[in-house]
Amino acid sequence: MLVQGLASTVALVGAGRALAGALPRVTGAVRRDETIRNLGGLGDGYKMTLRPDGSQLIVVNDSPGWAEPPREFYSTRIWQMTGGPLDARFAALPGYPVLNRSERPAEAPHYYGHGVIQTGSTIHQFLGTLDHAEDRPRHWTGAKLVYSTDNGKTWHNQDGSTPVVWEDWKDQTRERMVFFEPGGCFSLLSVLQHGAGRPAPDGYVYVYGLNGSTDGMMNELVLFRARPQDLALRQSYRFFAGHDSAGKPRWSADIAEHRPVHTFPRGWVNSVNLFPGDLVVESWLPSVVYNAPLGLYMMASAGIGVADDGTEFGKPSYMGLWVAERPTGPWRQIHEDTAWTPGGDPLSRAYAPQIAPGWIAPDGKSFWLVWPDLKGIREFGAHEGELEAALAKATTAQERTIIETGVLKRSMPGFSLNLQRVDLTLA
Repeated sequence: MLVQGLASTVALVGAGRALAGALPRVTGAVRRDETIRNLGGLGDGYKMTLRPDGSQLIVVNDSPGWAEPPREFYSTRIWQMTGGPLDARFAALPGYPVLNRSERPAEAPHYYGHGVIQTGSTIHQFLGTLDHAEDRPRHWTGAKLVYSTDNGKTWHNQDGSTPVVWEDWKDQTRERMVFFEPGGCFSLLSVLQHGAGRPAPDGYVYVYGLNGSTDGMMNELVLFRARPQDLALRQSYRFFAGHDSAGKPRWSADIAEHRPVHTFPRGWVNSVNLFPGDLVVESWLPSVVYNAPLGLYMMASAGIGVADDGTEFGKPSYMGLWVAERPTGPWRQIHEDTAWTPGGDPLSRAYAPQIAPGWIAPDGKSFWLVWPDLKGIREFGAHEGELEAALAKATTAQERTIIETGVLKRSMPGFSLNLQRVDLTLA
């Protein structure tokens, strides 16, 4: 039976194995298509963190989530997820700052939720934002940090002020954003999940990012770490800067010294969009989770399948699984899908796989993988004009939300929370 949280005794056993050098060798992974399920909702993202009470928080972007009837179309929102993969239940996290896309001006910047971590009663979340380009695909350009110290009831900006402010274009600066670097480095962030309400055993929170927003940079995985109490202090961040002569990780306060901790294959980042004003999709933003019973780190990541002309979702995605003994790697690949088609559906456009940190088996030998699927996106695009006409007739934000939600569910039913069990093969 799967459990939501990993008991501290199990974590200690895993840590002891690591110290003793008796780690079992994982040689492969098998996706069990017979276990595929859909947990409903609408949207994507699905970054998760395990809470001290064993429940999970899950980030959902571009959707009303599980709200019935749908009331607001959120750019991002955090939901509470209780139960296991067979009986999961969802409720919006009260107090989370509303980012209702239906009520914001079309030209306003949007913020999309990515890495989230809860340590004790404190929640930190990183949100990515895009540039203002109109004549080419929009690129990821920066990251905003928000946090709550009371289990999500009250939220603060990075500087401690409240309520949360969604900065306009002119206010997106290095002073207001946790990252606003040339080329979009560290604008997309994913937090290592180590256990219920805990950082890693060394007391650090490890945060993975992408080195940029174009192919050749987006496929380079970069990393920084900080103490959980210092995550709102950019000056406290220490960036992975390669290894020293003894093979030990180097950490630098200077972001200019950062180096990739892993490199994914090239050729899986779009340069052309299906829709005007669309974005470069977040290829290769990973999900990294500590498997305590086996004493190792697991990573899932995917690149977007692009057509010959560079258009997004022109073919099935690339999906891989990796393991490592340390957050800094080296990462060893144990599974590869060069045409990721869950259930054997060749029309699948699955992307952004996430390992649910609370749904790892007690023996560590299996876990649950979740993802959204944009099967039907090209057909949806063919009818986008009809959708725009219908939205223009709506008189309230809720009417627009109901219309858009209905069209999305009919056109792309997989644009929701899909999951399946993955079994690890051990030597």
